[in-house]
Amino acid sequence: MKVVYGISNIRNYPKAVVALGVFDGMHCGHRRILQAAVRKARAIKGRSVVLTFWPHPQKEESLHSLNHRLKLIADLGVDVAVVLRFNPAFSRITAPDFVKKVLAEKIRARYIYVGKNFRFGRGASGDYRLLKRLARLYRFCLKVFDIIRVNHRAVSSSRIRSLITKGKLHAAERLLSRKVSVLGTVVRGDSLAGRLGFPTANINPHHEVLPPAGSYAASVIVGKRKFNGVCYIGSRPTVTKRIKSRRPRNIEVHIFNFKKDIYGRDVEIRFLGKIRNEKRFASEEDLARQVKIDLQQARDKFFLPHTHHNI
Repeated sequence: MKVVYGISNIRNYPKAVVALGVFDGMHCGHRRILQAAVRKARAIKGRSVVLTFWPHPQKEESLHSLNHRLKLIADLGVDVAVVLRFNPAFSRITAPDFVKKVLAEKIRARYIYVGKNFRFGRGASGDYRLLKRLARLYRFCLKVFDIIRVNHRAVSSSRIRSLITKGKLHAAERLLSRKVSVLGTVVRGDSLAGRLGFPTANINPHHEVLPPAGSYAASVIVGKRKFNGVCYIGSRPTVTKRIKSRRPRNIEVHIFNFKKDIYGRDVEIRFLGKIRNEKRFASEEDLARQVKIDLQQARDKFFLPHTHHNI
C-alpha cells in the first residue's frame, strides 16, 4: 500500500474509489466500508483510496497509533492511503471546499464510500447529506453505510477502548471483527528475562490502548510472518517490590523457538487470551517458575500442536 502525506502530494488516481473517514478503531464498521471500497475498485479496475486524518479531528484518544492504523488498512488490500494532518489551517477549510478541492479536483473520486455518522469540514458542518447534494455536480457516486449496532448500541472506538482497558477482550474482538492488538518497537531492556532462561523482546508501544496488567497468550507479527508466544504487561513488581496502581508501562513478549535479532523492528502483538493477572513474587526464582507455567499453559490452551515456528 502506498502512503501519501498531505494535500500537496495527492495525485489523480484512476477510477478512484475513496473511503472517507478517520477509521481510528478499524472496527467492524470501518472494515466493512474499506472492504467494500477494495472490492469495488478491483471490479472496475480502479484504485482503492483511503482518505484519513491525523490527529483525531475531535481530539479523542486514539485506539491505535497512526502506523498501526495504516498497517490494519494495508492488511485489507487498500491501494493508497492519504493522510491529512488535522491542524488549525486544515480545520478552517469549509466542507464544500474540501469536496471540491480534495475529493473532486485532486483525487478525482469516481466513488465515495462513507459512514453515516462521519462529519468533516470547518465546524464539522459537512456530512453525507452534503456529499449527496454535490455528487451530481462533481460526478461521483456516493455509497453511505449505516452504523453497525451490537446489543442495541452503536459500535464505536470509544466503546472498544473502554472494553479493552477493562480486560473484556472477547467483547472487544466482537466489535473489532479481529483480535485486540498493539503495535510497538522492539527496544533493549535489562535482560532479566534472559537471565531467568526465558528471553523476551521488550516493546515500546506506540500510541496504543493496552489491556490490563497480566500475562497473555499472543500471536506476534514480525514483518509478514506470524509467531506464537506469551506477552507480559505490567509494572514488574518482583523487581520494583510493589504492584503499581498506575497504567502499566512494561510490555515484554517471549516468542517460542525464536532467536532472530529484531531490535528496532516494529511488531504487532495480537492477544489470544489471558493466562493470569499480575502478581508479585518473593524472588526471581519464584518468578521463573511461574513464567515456565505460563508458557506451558499458553501452549496447552492456545497453540498445541502449532508452537514450532522458526525463522
